[in-house]
Amino acid sequence: MSDAERDGIKLTHLDDSLFDGAGATKRDLVDYLEAVSGLILPELRGRPLSVIRVRAGQQPFMQKNLPDYAPSWIDSFTMWAESSRREVRYPLCDDWRTLLWLANQRAVEYHATLSLAGHLDRPSYLVLDIDPPPGGPFGQAVAAAHLIRRALDEVGLAGAVKTSGSKGLHVFVPVDASVDAEQAAAVTRAIAARAERLDPALATTAFIKDDREGKVFLDSTRAYGATVAVAYSPRVRPGVQVSFPVRWADIDAVTPADFTVHSVPGLLGGHPAWAGELPAPQALSADLVEEGRAIPVARVVAMHEGKRRKRAREAQD
Repeated sequence: MSDAERDGIKLTHLDDSLFDGAGATKRDLVDYLEAVSGLILPELRGRPLSVIRVRAGQQPFMQKNLPDYAPSWIDSFTMWAESSRREVRYPLCDDWRTLLWLANQRAVEYHATLSLAGHLDRPSYLVLDIDPPPGGPFGQAVAAAHLIRRALDEVGLAGAVKTSGSKGLHVFVPVDASVDAEQAAAVTRAIAARAERLDPALATTAFIKDDREGKVFLDSTRAYGATVAVAYSPRVRPGVQVSFPVRWADIDAVTPADFTVHSVPGLLGGHPAWAGELPAPQALSADLVEEGRAIPVARVVAMHEGKRRKRAREAQD
């Protein structure tokens, strides 16, 4: 049956394909989210949420604003969205019924802020996004993740790793409530720079793609109001891959395609949240914060460099 009701939510078109190349239906998405609800909801709870939806026959799109037709029992949080330059009413996915309603809206990806609503200047995590070059093997991303781990160890910090659900990896470093957004951003830059110095032939912090020279990009810009695909979120990728936490000891033996909405439910037996490896929140040393403050913000540098190059091209023409 293509339509059904589950936990008071009317579900429609369950047997429709999620998107071209998904190899999965809307029913598969709902069943997957139910299987991981005990793991994904703690990642979402209390955090302004953006979702990527895929309507039938249309391109995926990111939705931040909770639509007016959403049930009144869904909690929300209104804040300024810099990208759209307006106030946005973000949903808060605090319970299973909200997650189920979003799934029925064909919300495939779940991107939450690093901070809790009402505490936007106090991120819960530092996030280092590891992005291999186009066509580069996943092993390159894994090698770069080990660099990040070594850099963290050098400064007395620890993090946990998950597949991004696409082609890379995310390293999450929980921080305590003493850390503000500016400090978190600075230390993220410091960690990325330290990892780059460990193996500059492999990894780069260059924000401009043309400057990366086929290296793995260590993205240190996930700070302030940035969002990231949460652990256990499906992604709009062939096979509906999932962002899945992996033990550091196992990271060399996996590939992103190992974790999909079809395979992950079978991997959950005995699987603790974050593979049991997410450390407790940590403080950041003043020295490390100052080290990071001395490193220019990558996006700003790239913006100015892009303008400089454009002027140079125009002068040549």
